[in-house]
Amino acid sequence: MFKLLLPPKADAMTELKAIKVSKETYAELNKIAGELQVKLKRPVSIEEAMKHLIGQRKKGKKITDLAGSWDITDEEAEEIKASISQVWETWRPQKQ
Repeated sequence: MFKLLLPPKADAMTELKAIKVSKETYAELNKIAGELQVKLKRPVSIEEAMKHLIGQRKKGKKITDLAGSWDITDEEAEEIKASISQVWETWRPQKQ
């Protein structure tokens, strides 16, 4: 004898909603889904991409998220280091 397995309640299933987005927004969501697909090495739906964006918003941003985002030359990096060193040489703690 076979027993048919059904969800406990029909209302326990996720209710789906339709939303309208512009072509530009849809294209951006597809782009994000594609980037996630490459990162996760598996198919990613638009819904999963949206959940990812929502999760990112909830987590907030950290300063370390910016690591590697500034593209500079070695010369520019040396100039910045020299400038910082110069400022530190002139800094003197105030006596209390």
